[in-house]
This record gives sequence, structure tokens and C-alpha cells, in this order.
Amino acid sequence: MNIQDPKTVLVYCPNWVGDVVMATPVLDCLRDNFPKARLVGVIREYAAGVLDDGPWFDALITCRERHFKGFWRLVRQVRRVGPDLSLILPNSFRSALALTLAGAGQRVGHRRNGRSLLLHAGPRLPDRRPRPMQDYYFEICRRMDLTPPSSTKPRLFFSEELRGRAEALLAARGVGRNELLLGLNPGAKFGSSKCWPPEYFAELAERFRAAFGCRVLLFTGPGEAEIARAIRRQCREEVIDLGPEDVDLALLKPLIRRCALLVSNDTGPRHYAVALGVPVVVLMGPTDPAYTSGCLDKSLVLRHSGLDCVPCHQKQCPLGHHRCMRSITPEDAYQAGKALLEDAAAKNPFVAFRGQ
Repeated sequence: MNIQDPKTVLVYCPNWVGDVVMATPVLDCLRDNFPKARLVGVIREYAAGVLDDGPWFDALITCRERHFKGFWRLVRQVRRVGPDLSLILPNSFRSALALTLAGAGQRVGHRRNGRSLLLHAGPRLPDRRPRPMQDYYFEICRRMDLTPPSSTKPRLFFSEELRGRAEALLAARGVGRNELLLGLNPGAKFGSSKCWPPEYFAELAERFRAAFGCRVLLFTGPGEAEIARAIRRQCREEVIDLGPEDVDLALLKPLIRRCALLVSNDTGPRHYAVALGVPVVVLMGPTDPAYTSGCLDKSLVLRHSGLDCVPCHQKQCPLGHHRCMRSITPEDAYQAGKALLEDAAAKNPFVAFRGQ
């Protein structure tokens, strides 16, 4: 594909938080290859904080395009921007239609879901086998013959002001600057099928508190207050609940960076940890690990692959027993987390843990 010095490049970002993080190598690539261009992003309103303080975009359009009025509002906004080149990272027909109606220059994206006629170029993969999403998104850049960046690892950024807000929040909850922190992420916007049982998180918090003397941070999002209450109710140790009323997706970045370890369901914050270099234990049940198998040097993914019902990719367990998640025990998660902490300590002689 021949693209020469576009004045304005628009990127329609993925819909899910984790996918936005995994798409950041694409943004690095565009910024490097088109240093003089104006880069404009389109992103769901709820996920905009993921990209705060990043070096990529000169402007950001937030949207609620699932609504009819929001769809046409997006069309009008993109039309005013007048991009010469547009990358469409979501697979939906709707995203390609919106940019087509907006006259968004040369449109590039994956040719699937009946939208090939709406695109000027893009990969047509020979099959739909699961592959790492960061590679899947970056394939668009390869097909455009762009020079890849020195690293295709996802990246996230936050300002000193945001770091200060995170430290102030922790201090207000009685957390010292040098205390060891364990982060727990027990929810999942996708659905309950991805959620490890609250009583397992409670037991895990007790194990780590007793073994390492760490403080435990509980990260939950909108609609997950009952999960947080269940964990606090069943845990005999102090759990510092940082819900969405305290922490948005921008503030979550310095808070996760402050953790020595994150234990997370297979959802957005696990990708924060990868991008920020924080060790993470991932509790995976109904989803295929192939989609997120990149950059796992500080990750341990716990999953029982011997079950005949996985991966189902259903939002709720269709069988009712949720065996894929319940079969991962607190002991499994504790041993995985302990191994990651010990590995971090071995690589950094200035870090010491009181593990047992």
C-alpha cells in the first residue's frame, strides 16, 4: 500500500481496555513513521483514560457509538477532522461503516465480517485461528509496509501529577511509601464467566498477608461493588477497597505500577501490569490463552486446559458450575505469585521479601 506523508492519520481504537493496551505498539509505529502527521484517536468514552499522558495522539474523539445518536455524532466529528488515512482496529462492520460515511480518507483494517468493500486495504488472514491480539493489530502496519518500532511491547504512561494523586490516595488509606503491595483484580467487564470466586481471593489475600506482610489493594470497576463486599466480608485480613468512585482507568496505572504483584482475572488490568512491567498472575477460564500470549515474561497464566468445556467464550457459565475457574485453587495462585516475587527479588538485590 502506497501512503506518502499523510497530514492527518486517524486511529479507531479497540473497544476493550485490554485490547487498547495491546494495540499501543501500532500507535508507536504510526508516530514513528509519520512524525509530521497529526494523529487523532477514536476511543470509547469509558476507556479514554487508558491513553492519558501517552505520546501518541494530538487529539482524541470519545464516542458512545452503540447508540444511534452517538453513531452519527461520531460520523460528523470524523468528517470535521478530515483524515487522509484511517486505521480501523475493531473488527466490527459498524466501525468501518462510520468511517466510510465520514469520508475518512484511505481506510485500512482487517478484511472480515463483510466489510471488505468499505476498506481500501488491509490484511485478509487465511484463517481465524486465535493469535496474540497485539500481533493481530500490528499485522495492519506490516501490510502497510511501515517500519516497526524497536520494540512491539505494549506501553502505558502516566504523569507525575497522576503519580502524586495515587500516592496521596494510598497515604489517606494508611499505606506507607515503602510498603509491599499486592493488587487483586476480581472483576471482569466481559462477564461473570471470567471471575474467580470471591472466597478464593479472600483466602489468597490472607496467605500473602501472612507470608509477606504485604498490604492488599482491591481494584474493582463499575458494577462490581458486590464482589468487593464479598471479598472483604470473607477475608480476615485488612483489604483496602479501591472502587471506581476512587479510581478511574487513568489513576489505575500508577496504582498498579506501585504493586509488587497483581493477581487478576483475564481482563484489562492484567494488560496494565504487562505494559508497566509488574509481575502478574492471570486466572483464566473461559477464554483462549492464544489471544493474549504475547509478552508474558513477567506473567504466569493459570488455566486448567483439560476441561472439555473450555474455551467457551461465554459471558456466563453455560453449565452453571463454573468449573474452569473454581478448579484453580488459592494454593495454585499463591505458589505462582510467590514464584514471581522470588524471581523479582533474585533479579534485584535491593528488593527483599519475607516470604515463607
